[in-house]
Amino acid sequence: MGIDGQRLEMLFVTPEKRGKGIGRQLLEYGIEKYAISELTVNAQNPLAKAFYIHMGFQVYKRTDFDEQGNPYPLLYMRRVI
Repeated sequence: MGIDGQRLEMLFVTPEKRGKGIGRQLLEYGIEKYAISELTVNAQNPLAKAFYIHMGFQVYKRTDFDEQGNPYPLLYMRRVI
């Protein structure tokens, strides 16, 4: 998990550990300890997008390129709960 200010920049869970609550625990820790209220996720990762929606975030902005100018669309999400 990588955090910049109150923004979650990245959260990775290995495939064999997915579905066991680790992502939820990490995100809840970040919300509690670092006041995470926003995040960025690759738009081509529907599982991550669904996870963040389930955790109370919603998309407020979409780009066609990542922050380095590469053709990877990003979704910017804010916590609404």
